[in-house]
Amino acid sequence: MGKHIIEEASRCLQCKRPLCTKGCPISTPVNKMVKALLDGDMQRAGELLFRNNPLSVVCSLICPHENFCEGHCILGRKSSPVQVSDIENYVSRYYLDQYQPSQPQNKNNGKRIAIIGSGPAGISVAFILASKGFAVTIFESEEKIGGVLQYGIPDFRLPKDILEKLKKRLLKLGVKIRPNTLIGPVISIDDLFRDEYQAVFIGTGVWNPRPLRLKGETLGHVHYAINYLKNPDVYTLGKKVAVIGAGNVAMDVARTALRKGAEEVTILYRRGEEDISATKYEYEYAKLDGVKFKFYTSPLEIEDTRVLCAKTHKVEDEQGKTRLETIAGAEEYFDANSVFVAVSQTPRGNLSGLEVGKTGLVITDEEGRTTREGVFASGDVVTGARTVVEAVNCSKRSAQSILEYIEKNAS
Repeated sequence: MGKHIIEEASRCLQCKRPLCTKGCPISTPVNKMVKALLDGDMQRAGELLFRNNPLSVVCSLICPHENFCEGHCILGRKSSPVQVSDIENYVSRYYLDQYQPSQPQNKNNGKRIAIIGSGPAGISVAFILASKGFAVTIFESEEKIGGVLQYGIPDFRLPKDILEKLKKRLLKLGVKIRPNTLIGPVISIDDLFRDEYQAVFIGTGVWNPRPLRLKGETLGHVHYAINYLKNPDVYTLGKKVAVIGAGNVAMDVARTALRKGAEEVTILYRRGEEDISATKYEYEYAKLDGVKFKFYTSPLEIEDTRVLCAKTHKVEDEQGKTRLETIAGAEEYFDANSVFVAVSQTPRGNLSGLEVGKTGLVITDEEGRTTREGVFASGDVVTGARTVVEAVNCSKRSAQSILEYIEKNAS
């Protein structure tokens, strides 16, 4: 076991009311896990993490820990917090390698569950329901499982061998996976109920890029960030790249483009450094990788070799509220061989019979019930792009709602 892991675990104060757990969206039992680890019971430590969060190994790598567990650690008030992420990653990787899912006593209880999408939400619900004996089938529109984990997060942030290990564990639990199957155009939700699926869960995420509606957006050197991350190797970018937007996806695209041969990558953002939506961690790593930033720069038009931008600034009104305004006459050109648009995503659609909001997000109650009986949803397709741990937390509630729904209809 790594010396660093032991040292960090030993720093844990074993608080009776751990703020780290309270600060985690899924209430990870950090103190109990650390105690089990220090007691030499790695299996117990891993089990605590996995039962609480089937994607603990993923969250240990890509969660904004500075906002959650580590950001709430009491030691962080006067020194540095316990590096919970490192400990969690070590334990959860060990557990995933050793984990042999036991077949539930009520295996093949005769009740089928359809899961549409194999992203964080779908994988979580599949693990929970399959472990309780349900016959789970995952319908995935791509060739590999993982959703945003597979096709939206670069390998340098999330090694894809982890997803293959999760897939093997799902298969051992009896989960069936249908890749390259997009529900909607050919197979409908009605077809699923016809084939005696007792419930349908939707966790399809948000894959349609949100356009800027700028002149020049259809030009051949302009690309949408979420599409690029699916397979960067098929793109020819040139030496100088501009990225419009400043969220985590924008940071991922910028860092990936540098790794794929771009000599200079600059993020154009209409607001200031203090307003970027990317986590501090991702922003700092982008700067370390050499990504450049132009703040208070708002693109107006994209041309063949450059982007026309307006300069902006903040203005405070009489009530003390600030707003963003364009500075008249302060336009400039930014040279770029390729331009990425990274300003959020929306759901694909294609799921008829469900009520959706103005932005296309599926409407549910707090427990994941949609407006159609027997159909449940959670994750980004409901909330918009959020963190993986938040998607898992919502999906746990959805899985419980499915269990209650099936039990109610069986009686």
